[in-house]
Amino acid sequence: MQKKLLQVKNLQKYFFLGKKQTLKAVDNVSFDIYQGETFGLVGESGCGKSTTGRTIIGLYGKTAGEVNFNGKDVHKLTEKEKFAFHRNMQMIFQDPYASLNPRSTVKEIISEPMEVHGIYKNSKERTERVYQLLEDVGLNREHANRYPHEFSGGQRQRIGIARALALDPDFIIADEPISALDVSVQAQVVNLMKRLQKEKGLTYLFIAHDLSMVKHISDRIGVMYLGKMMELTESKALYKKPLHPYTQALLSAIPIPDPDIEDKRERQIVQGEIPSPINPPSGCVFRTRCPHAMEACSQSIPEWQEVEERHYVACHLYNEKIVGPDKVREMVASAHDGN
Repeated sequence: MQKKLLQVKNLQKYFFLGKKQTLKAVDNVSFDIYQGETFGLVGESGCGKSTTGRTIIGLYGKTAGEVNFNGKDVHKLTEKEKFAFHRNMQMIFQDPYASLNPRSTVKEIISEPMEVHGIYKNSKERTERVYQLLEDVGLNREHANRYPHEFSGGQRQRIGIARALALDPDFIIADEPISALDVSVQAQVVNLMKRLQKEKGLTYLFIAHDLSMVKHISDRIGVMYLGKMMELTESKALYKKPLHPYTQALLSAIPIPDPDIEDKRERQIVQGEIPSPINPPSGCVFRTRCPHAMEACSQSIPEWQEVEERHYVACHLYNEKIVGPDKVREMVASAHDGN
């Protein structure tokens, strides 16, 4: 059985804005990530997925809940333990233009974590490691003495990946690593990350808003909306049989490169705008845009339940106590094919 490398339990991250206003960016989110897998975390902009990643790695303090990495609560580590923790968990940021110091050479950018952690005895060993990392990500040693502005977006993201690999971590959080790149470059970066994962035994939390690209790299996927987890299951099951109305709508928005099929598809349009996370709807946060909303949706928060094996969803449509077992069976059977 695979080892649980990361356990997120009822994680909350609230931002207190004054005048008794609270932005609930992450609200009672739970999931596990197993060693060697890629867990995709998806949702629209502002849903809290990036805040979840930053709270996991400790860039933000938690409001409540637990983040356990290798059995230890990340937010209760001593300074010495934090030092070791950050060697094992690294992050690739969304914007390759903003995440690299424009005044540093590529060599300085990649070698800085090694210097901080004192991994290599001298600069010669660090330089050789930099050259090796550049080759690992598809660049070469001639790039080491150049500055970030001399590279394209895709090349800069490769430098960011090399920097994340410098400490030989077990776990990498990739916060929308391809969203700022041209479509032609996105697949190259995803394929690079898959190859590196296979070669180095890496575990990824891959954060994205593009469900079509997440499909190609993730083993399991969690779907977030307005700070809450809506659905979580294996990648194939999510695309073949999405259960939550929000996931169904997201998948129906992905175009199919076959005009005959695309013209006949029935799209599920999500009406209205995303509510404010400062003043979210009562009960289910998706109810104001859900075509299946009923009275119970405004009265209580949906339970997080396993509807099918390893397929979890937070929706009253699958709660037997509310709609009855026959209705649940009908909803599961009628879940459309997301392919």
